[in-house]
Amino acid sequence: MRKKLEGNGLWESSRMIMPELGQRIIADHQNQDIRYKPELDPQAWDEIHQVVAKSIEDHSAITLTMFDPAENIVIEGIATKIDKDLNQIKMRWPNDDYDWIKIDNIISANV
Repeated sequence: MRKKLEGNGLWESSRMIMPELGQRIIADHQNQDIRYKPELDPQAWDEIHQVVAKSIEDHSAITLTMFDPAENIVIEGIATKIDKDLNQIKMRWPNDDYDWIKIDNIISANV
């Protein structure tokens, strides 16, 4: 019985957490790992636009870095079309498949 009363033993043995507080602690811990999309300045958007336009014109391969909350995704392909209404780029992959990529998710572009 003596060990229970030493230090903070009495309080440690009788501590309880309300379920709502426990869920909040877990949610806060998980939210610390979430990344936020960087805000690009107009010059960065101009560079992305130029790289995509060159790919459409020359049919040259480009590398796009896409934002993802877990980690950035790097994709490589040829831009074939821009849909300004839907704000998307049609990308052709090396295996001749096509996908539409949201322009808002792009954080960088390289030739």
